[in-house]
Amino acid sequence: MKVGAHVSKAGGLFTAFKRAQDIGAETIQIFGSPPQSWRRKEPSDEETATFRARMAETGIEPVFIHAIYLINLATLNPELLAKSIDSLSFSVGLCSRIGALGIIFHVGSHKGAGFEKMLPQIVAAVQQVLEATPDDAWVILENSAGMGGSVGSKLTELGAIMRGVGSPRVKACFDTEHAYAAGYDVADKGGLEAALEELDRELGLDNLVAVHANDSKIALGAGVDRHDNIGEGHIGRKGFEVIMAHPALRDIPFLLEVPGFQGEGPDKENVDILKAVRAKVGAE
Repeated sequence: MKVGAHVSKAGGLFTAFKRAQDIGAETIQIFGSPPQSWRRKEPSDEETATFRARMAETGIEPVFIHAIYLINLATLNPELLAKSIDSLSFSVGLCSRIGALGIIFHVGSHKGAGFEKMLPQIVAAVQQVLEATPDDAWVILENSAGMGGSVGSKLTELGAIMRGVGSPRVKACFDTEHAYAAGYDVADKGGLEAALEELDRELGLDNLVAVHANDSKIALGAGVDRHDNIGEGHIGRKGFEVIMAHPALRDIPFLLEVPGFQGEGPDKENVDILKAVRAKVGAE
């Protein structure tokens, strides 16, 4: 199990590796473009080559890209849907260029229209992204906390999307805070086992390629996306000992998306806490 984090790429894609080294990250996630904007810039061949070289030099891998937050494949707005498909397609193409495994994304919100009604559109949109992009990069569905009609707070919804798309390029990312907020008690051994049994049934554990390791500022089942530093939230350090000890997760990269103890995002202290938990459960 590698422990890593979401890190900034400010100053150029390849700068992410220096930031990762500074906090001891062994694997990373980055944004391919500004997360709150549709604007994007195609990196040069030199920049992508440098990125690949730094990845090889540092051994910090795998790399994932996180999609922008504006994506919504469950929208009733045709313009927003088209922009979402275009943005995802760009990001999957970027994954291929820099050697990242794939794009992790939130499916979006149906805004009360209902999941079943929007499922065919979501499936068609993902298929369109796959058809428009190189086949050496994945699209990775992330579970949600359940805010505002967001798709994927129930693993059955992500399973329906995966089955509908019917492509081996569709993978899964499991966010611990989102799961906890959605009512999956991952801090408890029995609760975690039940969640992973459902994940295996709906998505297949062999399709789980990343874990977003985040503590939760809110209580179990509260349905709100609020990340906390490891050990400071409702999941707690003991909860992460339960999570990291599960054999189904021992080979999955763990990526921090926490506020940081200084409020500047994932930091060395959070990385070190997860590494200490990894060492403890590995010795047991």
